[in-house]
Amino acid sequence: MFDIKKYATFEKIKPIYKGWSSDKKYYIETVTNEKMLLRIADISEYDKKKSEFEMMKLFAECGVPMSQTVDFGICNNGKSVYSLLIWCDGEDAEIVLPKMTETEQYELGVKSGRILRKIHNIPAPNEQEEWETRFNHKTDSKIKQYNDCGIKIDGDDKIIAYIESNRHLLEGRPQCFQHGDYHVGNMIISPEGELSIIDFNRNDYGDPWEEFNRIVWSAAASPHFATGQINGYFNGRPPVQFFTLLAFYLSSNMLSSIYWAIPFGEDEVTIMKNQAKDVLTWFDGMNNPTPTWYLADFYIQYINNIPYKLKSPFDISFIEQYGEIFKIYDDQDSGNICFGVENGDKKYFIKFAGAPTEQYSGKPEDAIARLKSTVPIYQDLAHPNLIRFIKAEEVGKGFASIFEWSDGECMGRMYPLSRERFLQMPDSTRLELFNDILVFHIHIIKQGYVAIDFYDGSIMYNFGTKKTLICDIDLYSKMPYINTMGRMWGSTRFMSPEEFTLGASIDEITNVYLMGATAFALFGGEKDRSIEKWRLSDELYKVALKAVNDNRSKRQQSLSEFGYEWNRACQE
Repeated sequence: MFDIKKYATFEKIKPIYKGWSSDKKYYIETVTNEKMLLRIADISEYDKKKSEFEMMKLFAECGVPMSQTVDFGICNNGKSVYSLLIWCDGEDAEIVLPKMTETEQYELGVKSGRILRKIHNIPAPNEQEEWETRFNHKTDSKIKQYNDCGIKIDGDDKIIAYIESNRHLLEGRPQCFQHGDYHVGNMIISPEGELSIIDFNRNDYGDPWEEFNRIVWSAAASPHFATGQINGYFNGRPPVQFFTLLAFYLSSNMLSSIYWAIPFGEDEVTIMKNQAKDVLTWFDGMNNPTPTWYLADFYIQYINNIPYKLKSPFDISFIEQYGEIFKIYDDQDSGNICFGVENGDKKYFIKFAGAPTEQYSGKPEDAIARLKSTVPIYQDLAHPNLIRFIKAEEVGKGFASIFEWSDGECMGRMYPLSRERFLQMPDSTRLELFNDILVFHIHIIKQGYVAIDFYDGSIMYNFGTKKTLICDIDLYSKMPYINTMGRMWGSTRFMSPEEFTLGASIDEITNVYLMGATAFALFGGEKDRSIEKWRLSDELYKVALKAVNDNRSKRQQSLSEFGYEWNRACQE
């Protein structure tokens, strides 16, 4: 390594063990704080590695987001060849994607598909063997090696039958440069949410559609990402023939993955067998060429270059009359879609009902009526810890409520990255936040209201101002209130038994249960209310446990009583 040109600048050298490549990989930091990736291979691979390095340099110059090339050469006294690349900051896509919203996952998938299309712009050499001949030879070899390896997949007869009956699909297929291992495990998502492609070391030439043979890894991590990758590649829904050929390539890959995994041990073989089982399920035993994870009805629109999902097209451009849109929340099941809007030095949060939102099962007119009914609720319950209502009006064939914007992190599970940051706050901050929530709910009781459908998605915290904000009280109602539904609205993690009981009174004692459940969400194991999961004192645990007693008469009989017991336990 000493004879690498830039070795004198290396301040930190850390081995990387992740991945299946035979290359030795190292994370490098230089004396000038540059971060780089060093790959070292045997000198016998010089020509292959030089070609790979040059191709990567070409792709980087063409705008493919990836590791920029730095240097290439021979090291270890002529025994090795090295490639030095700029390090891609971020985390593996397969780790980050589940923390993102469905729309964000889909949009990154679209970007990955467009990037792949750009990679495929480089054609195969003219002397490349015809694809049908070449891949049929590969397939014959895979079937033989699979039959000889001694390990079998349940349903392998269906896989092999599908291959044999669809070999004709290979006829006349074009060829181009292939990344060779294109899936979420070889993609990096930066802290800013940008996507980069890594590990070109398995590059080859072949049918561009064969490049999707690793999409099983992406689909397992995120069906929305995998769907977006396909749609991004084809700039819309793909032709039917694509899925038929995709099933062919995945079938071929399933067979080879079994004998490939054997040298790596039983665990790896089990992973590949389970993956084959998944593929058979996705394609209905190879009877349906469109995989079940492909979200054909997932509809995305854009405004101000920001994506959002709906069930069908809807003109939302009228929102721009309030200012420039910088954020869209489209994961609600209330029938509302929400916007962050900036107008000069003012920012607003706008709830709009009337659009065919993706997660809402009702009619738009019902969502409009419900949003209209919330106006007096926000007016009556105005409080420093409640999002500030400004006005409401009919607009854009629907109805909008306009609030003052507040920066903060939301505890709701529909925003995984925000929730993750929220849950990193120390217990001292959580205690202050819980007190703010309790004070607000004592306030609403005094105003003659009862909380309904309060859950972690209603809780925000601004770390800059250290301010708690309740952002969703749309279903809070005046007392007395009777359960006329049976199972009421809300998250089961926060709901009392009476919220499942037709004819039950929903009142302050119900909200005592709610505060106890909120305490377990912040300081315990949510629905696992064992003391082992509890983060605070035993005395505080007893107060919270009493509040979530299924028997109403055994709970604290008011929020003030709950607050008194909680504060007293805090001081012990």
